Amino acid sequence: MMRSIERLVLVFMVFSAALAAMPAQDAAAPPGRAMTVAEVMAAAKPGEWRPLVPEDTLYLELASGRVIIELAPGFAPLHAANVSALAREKYYDGLAIIRVQDNYVVQWGDPDEENPAKARRIQKAKATLPAEFDRPFDDKIAFTPLPDGDVFAPEVGFCDGFPVARDRRAGRMWLAHSYGMVGAARGNAGDSGGGAQLYVVIGQAPRHLDRNITLLGRVVRGMELLSSLPRGAGAMGFYDKPEQMIPIRSIRVAADVPPAERTELEVLRTDSETFGRLIEARRNRREEWFLRPAGRIDLGIMTVPVRDGGKGAGA
Repeated sequence: MMRSIERLVLVFMVFSAALAAMPAQDAAAPPGRAMTVAEVMAAAKPGEWRPLVPEDTLYLELASGRVIIELAPGFAPLHAANVSALAREKYYDGLAIIRVQDNYVVQWGDPDEENPAKARRIQKAKATLPAEFDRPFDDKIAFTPLPDGDVFAPEVGFCDGFPVARDRRAGRMWLAHSYGMVGAARGNAGDSGGGAQLYVVIGQAPRHLDRNITLLGRVVRGMELLSSLPRGAGAMGFYDKPEQMIPIRSIRVAADVPPAERTELEVLRTDSETFGRLIEARRNRREEWFLRPAGRIDLGIMTVPVRDGGKGAGA
């Protein structure tokens, strides 16, 4: 009799633990069904969105339109400040996109950089900076983890909208190479870059680059203007003919652009309840098309929603 009671207690404990581990249901979803991505986003509260900070936002102007970049001074303060300084001295104006490597990166800078007689002069900004490949671990920085592990780091997740990897034991954390991330190109020496040449990830997340190049921001609007560019036929996707290069009209710090000419955007807070629900909705897609939810998600797949300021949300 006692053994039967003990078995019943054990079954009850296991069942209770399983219930506790199940994702919470929300009133926005029909009873008995988890929320879809669209339902999660429709239920987002106004306070869960944050505006871009104009001082930390860049406008890359191409003939095809505007690419909007959010800088990450919390992880690369020297590079973020230097890129803003380069933009303010109009260093990038009239330079070009010089490299488009399929499933990898778009890169821009001075096509004449290696020719001292023709190279664009940097005025007050720095040509090179100490590497900012990672930063000290800080538990006070809000971090929303992904639950399914990672090949490249003990923990991955999001800090203030940016994809981040962490190693608590080593005491370090760093920005991760995901689609749309912006980095400072460099030579062989770790401190040979400063932001005069920048690149954007346009393909499968090249995480092997993590902690080898300074990441300093991410594209939040206009990725289609970069990812659709003709691929370069030269080595590593560089354009081998000057006429193939894509001219850059200008790069401006948003704070320096008249308010009427700015693009007002809002980013879903990655420390919000809605973003936590969005992670689960994307791990287990419940839309009618999905016959078998994956039950997993990685850093390269999980994106952060951005919407026009004060207008309808998008996912």
